[in-house]
Amino acid sequence: MGQPHIVIIGAGFGGLYAARALANHPVGVTLIDRHNFHTFSPLLYQVATCGLDPSGIAYPIRSIFRGANNIRFLLGEVSNIDTTERCVDINTESGSRRISYDHLILAAGSVTNFFGNSSLQAYGFGLKSLSDAVVLRNHILKLFEQAAWVSDPNLRNALTTLVVVGGGPTGLETAGALFELYQYILKEEYAKPPVAGPRVILIEAQNHLLDPFPSSLQDSALKQLQSLGVEVLLGALVGTVQENQVILKDGRVIPTHTLVWAAGVKASPLAEMLHVPLQRAGRVPVSNTLEVIGLQQVYVIGDMAYLEDETGKPYPMLIPVAKQQGLRVARNLLAQPSGRTVQPFTYRDRGIMATIGRSRAVAWIYYRVKMTGYLAWLAWLVLHLVWLLGFRNRLSVFVNWVWNYFTYDRSVRIILDQPKPRQSS
Repeated sequence: MGQPHIVIIGAGFGGLYAARALANHPVGVTLIDRHNFHTFSPLLYQVATCGLDPSGIAYPIRSIFRGANNIRFLLGEVSNIDTTERCVDINTESGSRRISYDHLILAAGSVTNFFGNSSLQAYGFGLKSLSDAVVLRNHILKLFEQAAWVSDPNLRNALTTLVVVGGGPTGLETAGALFELYQYILKEEYAKPPVAGPRVILIEAQNHLLDPFPSSLQDSALKQLQSLGVEVLLGALVGTVQENQVILKDGRVIPTHTLVWAAGVKASPLAEMLHVPLQRAGRVPVSNTLEVIGLQQVYVIGDMAYLEDETGKPYPMLIPVAKQQGLRVARNLLAQPSGRTVQPFTYRDRGIMATIGRSRAVAWIYYRVKMTGYLAWLAWLVLHLVWLLGFRNRLSVFVNWVWNYFTYDRSVRIILDQPKPRQSS
């Protein structure tokens, strides 16, 4: 009673870190998410390629805040945001609920952006959620089961040709992991009858990979991918996607039953519920305190927020940005009751990195130190273990990585039938 009530929508990195900063302070917090777990999204591709069990990168939200008496969790889907009445409508298993707020933090993240390509949306596979990763894993394993028993070599080759679109970190990580899955595991298990291939093809619209990286690391990433066995098509654009082929805009046809789309994301559709003009990729324009321009006591953080840095470029849709924005909003909200001055958001950028495969990676630490190969790969492993929530999850992932490294095995090759989730346009 008498304490300000803060509603946080989304338990991704931004929402989670905001809630943790508010825990056990004199405020009431309601955290809303449509899943009852937090997903460590950087390792989704390892679930999709049989390297990790889904439970290894998911952590129950209620367990995170077990000791925080001021935080409540509500499992449900947000259906409406009324910024005039300051309330949020949520659909839950027990019916609809209306939650009032004094302050609202919107941290619902991003979704796959198919750029209005209906054929891509129908046949492409996104990789933004745990469900996406399991669906893709099922799909790939089923294709190899089918390829082992078909007599038509053209069909067999199409079934074992895997296309990844997008030359950013997610695209490189997925393409490399798919090739290693075949090279170290499926190649042996599907030797009788023999399944040739596969081809793993990475398509990038620009003439280089990893756009934010310096040219030397871009070249290194390309060479490491090609040395692994991945075919790289630069300056290529996807035109039409069909169930059994991909047609590029220059007319080239790639027979395949698998296209993983890692070439674009956009802000969660919840941004439209604020009824404010949106920026590119559906992001919400915010002030330097992350308050929505034109609205009071409504904050947007992470992938949904559009805020330009000192050079005039919007902050990237990256996990460190979301974490730091969540912490900044929480600290500002705690400062308000005591009359302390709120602080603008400043981003501490420690650099960027991308892994390509076993002992292959590139890293640009603090934008000064360039690393490639084994050392960059080792740095990537350590950083992601530190970021991962929960000792059990860290131990599970570490054990899996050590086991995979020494045995070349990936134990999570289980087909769990479930329908492919419909993607939002």
